[in-house]
Amino acid sequence: MDLEHDRCYRAVRSRDRRFDGRFFTAVTTTGIFCRPVCPARTPRRENVTFFRTAAAAEGAGFRPCRRCRPEAAPGSAAWDEPSALVGRALRLIDDGALDESNGEGLAGRLGISERQLRRLFGAQLGTTPSAIARSRRGHLARRLLDDTDLPISTIAFASGFRSLRQFNEVMRAIFKCTPSELRGRETPVSPTAPVRLRLSFRPPFDWGALGDFLGERAIPGVESWDGDRYQRAVDLGETTGVIDVEHDGARSELIALLRSEQLPPLLSVSSRLRAMFDLDSDPAAVLQVLSDDEGLRRLVERRPGLRVPGVWDPFEAVVRAIIGQQISVDAARSVVTRVAHSYGRPLRGFENVGPSRTFPGAEQLASAPLEDAGATARGADAIRTLAKMHLDGELVQASARGADHLTDVLAGVRGVGPWTAAYIGLRGFGEPDAFPAADLGLRKGAARLFGEIPSAGELGRRAERWRPWRSYAALQLWTGPNQEKEESWS
Repeated sequence: MDLEHDRCYRAVRSRDRRFDGRFFTAVTTTGIFCRPVCPARTPRRENVTFFRTAAAAEGAGFRPCRRCRPEAAPGSAAWDEPSALVGRALRLIDDGALDESNGEGLAGRLGISERQLRRLFGAQLGTTPSAIARSRRGHLARRLLDDTDLPISTIAFASGFRSLRQFNEVMRAIFKCTPSELRGRETPVSPTAPVRLRLSFRPPFDWGALGDFLGERAIPGVESWDGDRYQRAVDLGETTGVIDVEHDGARSELIALLRSEQLPPLLSVSSRLRAMFDLDSDPAAVLQVLSDDEGLRRLVERRPGLRVPGVWDPFEAVVRAIIGQQISVDAARSVVTRVAHSYGRPLRGFENVGPSRTFPGAEQLASAPLEDAGATARGADAIRTLAKMHLDGELVQASARGADHLTDVLAGVRGVGPWTAAYIGLRGFGEPDAFPAADLGLRKGAARLFGEIPSAGELGRRAERWRPWRSYAALQLWTGPNQEKEESWS
């Protein structure tokens, strides 16, 4: 957002929650920076300056406020161009893109030069990719110090730091005190206790609608939804685990409880959960665009908190989309369940918690005879081809370069059409502007806008006015009043 001083100051003075996480307020007289919703006394106008990110404020020498906790602020989606590219870069950073390579490697995955990447980060976020990575690791560690009883050394490595020395240096640089001083409590620590992650979002958030969507497509033995809590088994690389997710509306947070035999990199876990539940969405920005369409406005105003439901692993959306082609949700779920039970990894140590196995990844399905589980020969071939492409990094690289590029890459595979490509982009890679216009369920939902069921071309042309939020328009149309749930969208 534009950091116009008077506008930002008005938001701070009113403690407007719509701006939480979109900028940070640094007070020059105290050396502290805060969220716009900080309950502390509002500083004088001439004593504040504003930053787009916590990393930028830290780079300028300010430390996070210990009262409003900037590390707990909701994320920023920043999907309007050119910051869509920055948003994709941030996801790659959370997945460890800078852990083993430099900025040049990250830029290469995005299809741009390192100089251009640094320029975009400077213009959009006011800092560098490496500073963002350092800040995100530090802020995750800060939350783990408060919310868990994990040993400090375990928190250091789970947050992505390579050594305790690096961890201590970064924490002291950001927070001006040591990790032990930040924790500030004497308590027995447990390296095997469940890890609690608090994931903030901008309200409104329709947790019930999101859970119902996931629940209607839940794979028995892999995931479940009981009306309040979502639970699933997850593949964590070297180990497996179970995650329980509940909604805390009073604090505008989701609470995720992770049980695993071996603690995985938690920045990646947090990033996956944020993408899966679309926690970085900005409902106000979506509403502003979609409300310009008079017909769509009534739907959006009735349900402004709809989020785009994701998946734990992007490749899961590939499997669901291809198996779900031209069959009902129930039929698709039956086939997907057989695939999961045939090729998913069984859980170890948590068999009595609920789920029994993870959803199979690309490695398990690259040569699997999926026809035996009920997939069509053409669909099985497409899944195996895309599994190999995913293992080679082609799909992630295509997504990093944008929705259109991803669609082109996917459409080059036999058995993958525009509907399937759009669905994979929407659910698998969190694209906010994916729109499967040919979907019959969407076309039926759009009948209330057209007076009759439109053709795919007619719907696609009208959807142009909904950019860059067509994925949200799709959710509104597909889940609208009286819409038939048995149509597509597996």
